[in-house]
Amino acid sequence: MRAGVVVAAQPGVEDLAVQAEELGLHSFWVNDTPMVHGDPFVALSLCAKATTRIRLGIGVTSPALRSAPAAASGLASLNALAPGRIICGVGTGNTARRTLGMRPTTAAGLENFTAALQDLCAGRPTEYREGDRVRDIRFLHAGGHVNTADPIEFVVAALGPRAAAVAGRRGTGLISFGLLDPAAWHALQDTRRHAAQGTRHDPDSRADSYVVTSLHLLDEDEDPHGDAARDATGHLVLSLLAFAADTAADTPAFADQLGPEEREAVRRLLDRRGTTATAPDRHIKLYPNYLERIAPQDRDLVLPSLMNTLALVGTRDDLLARLTTLEQAGIDELLIQPVIDPPTEMTQLAKLLT
Repeated sequence: MRAGVVVAAQPGVEDLAVQAEELGLHSFWVNDTPMVHGDPFVALSLCAKATTRIRLGIGVTSPALRSAPAAASGLASLNALAPGRIICGVGTGNTARRTLGMRPTTAAGLENFTAALQDLCAGRPTEYREGDRVRDIRFLHAGGHVNTADPIEFVVAALGPRAAAVAGRRGTGLISFGLLDPAAWHALQDTRRHAAQGTRHDPDSRADSYVVTSLHLLDEDEDPHGDAARDATGHLVLSLLAFAADTAADTPAFADQLGPEEREAVRRLLDRRGTTATAPDRHIKLYPNYLERIAPQDRDLVLPSLMNTLALVGTRDDLLARLTTLEQAGIDELLIQPVIDPPTEMTQLAKLLT
């Protein structure tokens, strides 16, 4: 299994990209969450100039954030800086929209956006719509402003069948956040292959799949649910709890799937943040410091059940055995999201998988 890393855009991000490349990691991704993190196109431009081999990914953008022409221009511009090394993750904008207090876009909107990006980034015209006005558009640049000759890899963010079907119809790979259940991955891959049937895309063609998680390699006799493990995985757990708290009123199905202990943690999180599941400004209270290192006083919310579901914590042998199972389920690359000490965590990942 290959290895990569996902980080937030911030000054000095290119130094992390250089280290990731030197460690032999396959890819380096930057989040696209405008009100929480810096801009990924700015960050990856710096990374493109500082590296020569590692693949550079947007993880992930959305039609609810950027128009297809703007996103395609950014991607093709990056492709001019790092030819053939660009990966674009696309999704409904679940996180990036909810941090604005808005709902994500639809699967149909995601599919139209993906198709437009694929066309534009390959130098083809595409249909562009604003309200009732529809026009064919294409890049009009002359010279080397953008690169539409070298291919850009596209992957669709999926946790369920609708997004996986979009990936199948568009011939893309998959990327998923915190999904470490091999059975769920088998289902996603089956849906993707089934959706590809009857299209110009070969259902059995190779399209890479990525999973984003965190990794904590235990020292000898270390508590797998101790403070160090909770700090390394807490950003993933709190992201799930924040999502459950945010969607409890308008999309209760997700929260209803949680057990009693997890639902109690959601209630405590709302109380601790001074908001409610129906407050119109709850996104302002729930998402600050999103996917960053958690505060020590929030360690009690990092439940062992959620750590085991969302993250990889264990001895070297434990982790390798679990990763073998995930690889057999169709995952090609493990992406970790380090928050405690990124250089050290990237080194651990490299030693484990490369």
